[in-house]
This record gives sequence, C-alpha cells and structure tokens, in this order.
Amino acid sequence: MAAMATVPSYTPSLWVRMCHALPRLDLTMTMRDNLFIPDSWEYQQTLLVLSSLSAIALVLSLLVIISFLIHYCCCRRGDRSEGSEEEEEDEEGSTGHGYGGKKGRGICCITWVSVAAVTLCCVAVGVGFYGNSEANDGIYQLTSSLLTANYTLASIDLLVSDTISGLQLSIAGPLTTMEELFTGSKPYLVSTRNCRRLSENVVFLLTSLTMARSSDGGAWNSSNNSGDPPIAALTPVPPSMAPTVAPVGGVMPSPFSPGWAANTLMVNEDYRWLSYVLLLLLDLLVCLFILLGLAKQVRWLLILMTVLAWLALFLSWGSLGLETATVVAVSDFCTDPNTFVLNSTHFNSGTSSDVLDYYLTCSRRMNSPFQQLLTQSQRALSSIHTHLSSLDRNALPQVPKAEKSLREVQQILNATEGNFHQLVALLSCRGLNKDYIDSLKGLCYDGMEGLLYLSLYSFLSALAFTAILCSLPGAWRSFPSDSEEYEDSDSESEDPFTSHQYSPSMLTGYGGSQTHPNSAHSRNLYSR
Repeated sequence: MAAMATVPSYTPSLWVRMCHALPRLDLTMTMRDNLFIPDSWEYQQTLLVLSSLSAIALVLSLLVIISFLIHYCCCRRGDRSEGSEEEEEDEEGSTGHGYGGKKGRGICCITWVSVAAVTLCCVAVGVGFYGNSEANDGIYQLTSSLLTANYTLASIDLLVSDTISGLQLSIAGPLTTMEELFTGSKPYLVSTRNCRRLSENVVFLLTSLTMARSSDGGAWNSSNNSGDPPIAALTPVPPSMAPTVAPVGGVMPSPFSPGWAANTLMVNEDYRWLSYVLLLLLDLLVCLFILLGLAKQVRWLLILMTVLAWLALFLSWGSLGLETATVVAVSDFCTDPNTFVLNSTHFNSGTSSDVLDYYLTCSRRMNSPFQQLLTQSQRALSSIHTHLSSLDRNALPQVPKAEKSLREVQQILNATEGNFHQLVALLSCRGLNKDYIDSLKGLCYDGMEGLLYLSLYSFLSALAFTAILCSLPGAWRSFPSDSEEYEDSDSESEDPFTSHQYSPSMLTGYGGSQTHPNSAHSRNLYSR
C-alpha cells in the first residue's frame, strides 16, 4: 500500500480492498500470501480453490433438486394409493382441476414459488446486463489508454528516427561538400569538422535514447548489426490504429508492448461480451417461456424449458467460478500495481527500475532518467547552430560556392531542433503516466464493478434456477390430464335444451299428489 501513495489520482477502491483481504488456501489447505504473482503455481492454486467453491455449490444445488424430485414422486404415489372415498371428497370440493382442499392450496403455493423464482431470475438478468456493460466500459477505457500510450511511444520513435536520418543526411551530404570547399581555409574547415563531430555525437546520443526507450517497452526493437541506429519506420496514426506487432503464438512479447496488449484485450473482450449476452438472453427466454407454460398449462413447453433450465444452472455456477477467480486476481493486481510492473520480467526486461519508476510514479521530486542525455544533445545542437552562424557571417563572403550546402545544413538543423523540442515534451512522464492512471481506473474501477455485478448475477440466477427446478414438477401436478380435459369438454357440450326440460316428478305433482291433466295448472303447462 505504501507504493500506491506515490501514484497520483488513484487509490484502490473499497471493493478492491475487501476482495484482496479474502484468505487464500492452496490445494493442500495451507494459507498463502495474496500477492499478485500470476506465473506462480502456488498463486494459481489459491485461485483454483476459490473457483472450486462454485463447484461445491453446484453439488449442493443438485442434491436439493434431487431431494425435491424424490419427495414429489413419493407424494404422488401416496396420492394414487388413497381410497375411493377420499377421491370422491376431493371431487366434491374441487375447483375444476380435480384437486381441492389442502392439495389445491399446496399446488397453488408451489406454482407461486415457481413464479417468484422466475421473477428473481429476471432481476438477475437485469443485473447481469448492467454488469456486462460496466465491465465492457472498463476494458474499453483500459484498451484506449494502452493505445494512446502506444501512440506516444510510436511518435517518440518517429521523431528520433527523423532526427537521426536528417543528421546522417547532413553529415554525408552538405557537411562533406563544405569540408571539400573549405580545404584551403583552416578556421572554416575546423568549424565544419566540429559540426560533423557534434552531429555524430547527437546521433550517438539519440541512438542510445532509442535503445533505452525500446527496453522501456515501447513500440520498437533495439539494435541491428550495422552501424545505423536501430530504428523501425513507424508512422504515428490515431490511437485506435496505432501500429503493433502481434507475436507468433499469442505469447506476450518481451519487452511488453502496449499495442499488442490493447489488441489482445479487444479481441478477448469481444468474445467475453458476446458470450455473456448470449447467456443472459438464454436465461431471459427460459424464464419468459416458463411463465408462458405455467399460464397456458402447456406440458411440453415446460418440459423443454426444464431441460434448458438445467443447462442454465450449470452455466450459472460455472460462470460464477470464473468470475470469482477473476475478481480476486484483479483485486490483487489493483491493490499495488506498481510493485507488479516493477518486478515483472515482461516490463523490466533490459530496463532500469529508475526508468519504469519515473513513468509509473511521475513524482515532481524525481528527475528524468533521460535528462542528462537530452541536455547533452541540446548543447550539441546549440553548438552546431553557433558554428553555422559563424560560417554564414565569415566564410560565405570568401567562398560563395558553400552557400547552398550551408543553407541545406541550416534547414536540416532547424527541423532537427523542432523535432527535438517535441521529443523532450513526449519524453516527459506526464503523458504516459496519465495513460497509466486511466488504464488503472478503467480496470480497477469500472471493470472491477462490472465483474462484481456479473458475480451477483450468476449467484442469483443459480439460486433462481435451483428453485425453478425444485418447484416445476409440483406445478405440473396442477395441470389437468387428458381424460379430465375430455370429461370437461363433454360436460360443457351437453344439449342445453335437455337440461331445462322438466322431469316426470315435476309433471306428476307437487308434494306427492297427482295433478289431473284437465286441471288449470296442467293446461297452463301444456299451453307453454
């Protein structure tokens, strides 16, 4: 935590500190440190143990579901073995589906449990969509910052290559011509050779700067065997199209390349985002069709949704295990990212810790590790400019043929000084440190929050599907069978006129006495 005090505008969030404080056990149930060391097998074991908790929860869910299924099967057999007297009582108190009394109330309760579980699943899906969006925003901010840093490094490389190429051109062309023209004048020849020597010195210093920046993890590689400076021809482009080199086999390059990391993250994030969207849509469709099947009492639809609910249950617990390991690993990194970057061989391969610490912390009390190199280059360029001004005043009136070569050298020197000022500004720690801070905020704030919401979604959806699979068999019992539906349809299709005709008892008399057919009452009946 002490190292993070030097990082401006970034402090680990509360969620990061809470997840980082979780105890860690390896496969032998031994306590381990929570330092972020992804290449260590001991650290990987702690993540495996945390992920295995979701597997244990899956086993418990399966046991609960199986126990409920056994309970429903036993209860149904018990109901079938009841006597005919109990069935007649149920029919007399039935509500139209063949069940009544306590059984009807129990089935109604089970149905409402299914509806409540489906509602919980829909809430979990909403949480999942929000978490997926937050995680995507965090990864997008991380990749944007990495691409911006890669753009800055490519711009530095371009300025260095242009400066070195211009100075080499001036050494091989105009300065050589001026030496030939000033052969008879020793003072002018000495000034011209001093310009050559100073230009070569600047080329050497900038070549050393390029090699240092390359080992710092920029967008270029160091040296070739020739005497030319180890420069790769890169052209600055917008950050989204910054040049990168993808290593063969997808292995992380050494030294680390921000452009490679950004492209790799973008590809993986696209697959991750799409996978979660498909999983969320699957859960949502299963929930909606379960509600439809309960409302319409369609058995085949509920059977199909039960199969998909089993699949969703396994996917929910599996995703929870992956999310748990990812959340813990991200929290370990975000607690002290400087320590990991300084100690990782992918970042500090061939690079001094002073250079990395300068760009990671960007403290005002720290001097740039390139300060001496830049100062010497600036003094050399100023000396070249002084010698050229002296030759312009004194040599040109005596040797007019040297004017063209002198003007070319001055033009190259002006362009070199312009590039050098831009190079000094880009080598300042403020730009790259800002990209570093933005990448940390994207990963450790939005990305971490999104992962936590996704973990909550997986947990809630797993609970919801467990409850659904436990209650759906009981809800099926409330559906009328095919014979009951046929009897209901027959009773509803009886002749309505037959039911309203009078029975012989009504025609024979009232109160046990027979009515004479010639009586007034009988005449009224027949007249009707």
